[in-house]
Amino acid sequence: MRTIGVNPWVWASPVDDGALAELVPRIAAFGFDAVELPIERTGDWDPARTRDLLAAHGLAAVGVCAVTPPGRDLVCAPPDVVEATAAYLMSCVDSAAAVGAGCVGGPVYAAVGRTWRMTAGERAACYAEFRRALRPVADHAAERGVSIGVEALNRYETSVVNTVEQTLDLIDGLPANVGLMLDTYHLNIEEADPYAAVAAAGERITHVQVSGTDRGAPGADHFDWPRFLAALDATGYAGAVCIESFTADNETIATAASIWRPLAPSQDALARDGLTFLRHVMR
Repeated sequence: MRTIGVNPWVWASPVDDGALAELVPRIAAFGFDAVELPIERTGDWDPARTRDLLAAHGLAAVGVCAVTPPGRDLVCAPPDVVEATAAYLMSCVDSAAAVGAGCVGGPVYAAVGRTWRMTAGERAACYAEFRRALRPVADHAAERGVSIGVEALNRYETSVVNTVEQTLDLIDGLPANVGLMLDTYHLNIEEADPYAAVAAAGERITHVQVSGTDRGAPGADHFDWPRFLAALDATGYAGAVCIESFTADNETIATAASIWRPLAPSQDALARDGLTFLRHVMR
C-alpha cells in the first residue's frame, strides 16, 4: 500500500510549531502515514521538535513545500532577490534533511501569481536563467540527500511552466536530484491527457500532491483516480501521495489559492474522506 500523507494547510496557515502540536495528533488519529510540511517563512517550525513530534505519533515527513509569495523569484528578478530566494530554498533543504524528508518541492522558479508573456527566445533565456540560479541549491540538496521537485502550476498562477513537457525542458541539464513534483489539481487544468503526462514525467517524479479537481477531497470529483494511480505505478514512483488543500478561514492562503467557499462540510471531513477514498482505490 502506497504511503498517504496530508499537508497541514488543509487546516492552518502558517504551519508553525503551535499548529503542528495541535494537528499532528489529529492527522495520526485519522490514519495518515505521513505529513508534508510547508515553510512559508524560515523558522515557522523547529526541525528537531517537528521530527520528534512526528516520530511520537508514528508519522513520517515525506516532503517540504517551498512557498513563493511575491518577491521570491529565481528568474527575471533583481540579483538580490534571486540570491535571497536561493538562500531560502537552501534553508528549506536543511529543514527537510533535519526531519528526514527526501524532497523539497514547489514552484521554485517564481512567485505564485506572477505572469508575463514571453516569446520563444525569452522563454529559453528564462529557463537558462533558472538552471543557473537553481544549480547551487541542487548541489546543496544533493550533499544532504534531498531532491528538488519543480512544480508546474496552472496558467492563472504562473506563466513559467504549466505542463510536464515544459517542466522537463526547464530542468534539462540539471543534476539528477532535480525532478518534478506533480499536483493533480494543476494536471487536470493544463494537461490534455493527465495520465499521459504522468507517463512522460516518468522516473523524474520526486513527489506527488493530490486533491479533487475543485481542490476538495480526492474522489469527490470527476478525475479518473484508478487510471491516475495506475499511471503513477507504471512509472516506478514508489513515494507518497499527499493531499494538499487549503482552509478558507485564513485570508492570505485562501486568496493565494483562490479558495472562495468551503470545499467540504469541514476540513476534517475533507482529509478523512480523501484518505478513505485513496485507501479504497489503492486496494
